[in-house]
Amino acid sequence: TENPDALRRLLTLCAASPWIAEQITRFPLLLDELLNESRLFKPPLAPELAAELRERLTRIPEDDLEQQMEALRNFKLAHRLRVAASEIAGSLPLMKVSDYLTWLAEAILQQVLALAWRQTVAKYGTPQRADGSLCDPGFIIVGYGKVGGIELGHGSDLDLVFIHDGDPNADTDGPKPIDSAQFFTRLGQRIIHLLTAQTNSGQLYEVDMRLRPSGASGLLVSSLGAFERYQQSEAWTWEHQALVRARVLVGCKQVGAAFEQVRASILCRERDLPTLRQEVSEMRAKMRGNLGTRITAAGTAENAFQATVPFDLKQDAGGIVDIEFMVQYAALAWSREHPAVLRYTDNIRILEGLEQDGLIPAADAALLREAYKAFRAVAHRQALQKEAGVVTGDQFVVERQHVRRIWSELGLS
Repeated sequence: TENPDALRRLLTLCAASPWIAEQITRFPLLLDELLNESRLFKPPLAPELAAELRERLTRIPEDDLEQQMEALRNFKLAHRLRVAASEIAGSLPLMKVSDYLTWLAEAILQQVLALAWRQTVAKYGTPQRADGSLCDPGFIIVGYGKVGGIELGHGSDLDLVFIHDGDPNADTDGPKPIDSAQFFTRLGQRIIHLLTAQTNSGQLYEVDMRLRPSGASGLLVSSLGAFERYQQSEAWTWEHQALVRARVLVGCKQVGAAFEQVRASILCRERDLPTLRQEVSEMRAKMRGNLGTRITAAGTAENAFQATVPFDLKQDAGGIVDIEFMVQYAALAWSREHPAVLRYTDNIRILEGLEQDGLIPAADAALLREAYKAFRAVAHRQALQKEAGVVTGDQFVVERQHVRRIWSELGLS
């Protein structure tokens, strides 16, 4: 062959990961990524990533949407391969893998928002705020779940919420004027279409919008005021739990800062702790029953630690979601007196904050962090093997026992 080193890398990566083999088979353009070893195993930092994508898109005419979208999809494919290769090679640890996949999503969302904004404004004109100023864009994309918590994995979808601060009583200034609510709804629809459209190069991301106010039955895009009113008076406790991991990904800095204030005011409000414990426990039990491995009573049965039964790393008792629920419970219970706990949205740094403020014993916080990272590391490896996140019940016995002990000591049932 012309490049034996590239062939060697191809064989090594495909042998190590069926997921990588499938990606290269489906998208042969990825073979070019194997030619440069230093680039393949050393992904760029967030600013470099965003700059590289911007530079690529500037070479394409603004009115050539098809080529713009093709460039976005190819960019994602190439960088997702780089991060998977780096993880397999051991040059990128778990936390850095999630950082990188999250930065990649943010860089792509930034450009998708810009594309959708240009198209929607060209058709309807620019919306305005209540003070008469034009929105530019007066819109934010908020990430929840894994992308909000900077914990994206290979193949993760994006949990998103769209928020604007346009004046609902004012029309856009274009040849086909519509009111702000209609404008931002169409902007949101356009963003979702650009992200999810399937082509020969695949799609950018699966998108889940169900965490917006009123879920699937709610408006696709909320005004900031409507979002705040919903969170104050209608949201369930589990929706406030989800808000712990919510973070502005891209969009208007002014609206983003206002969202952060709303988030803090909701999460820091006074709560009745026995009621909070009951509601968090009930939601967790419901999830285990629906999503855990039924055969082991979602990890709580007497035989849960035997090799003959499965353990779902994410959903079973003592697993990933138990740790996430404890972090969310602690944030809701104690952030009123300890608002610094809300500074971050990822579980590891929230646990560090809880430890620093003396809210969780240092030893327990360390145990939870290490268990969380261990579970996620295996789940990442299994994703690259195209396997479900399930192991045998005799694995992670000590970690699961500690997680269940700390769960009980927090008063959760």
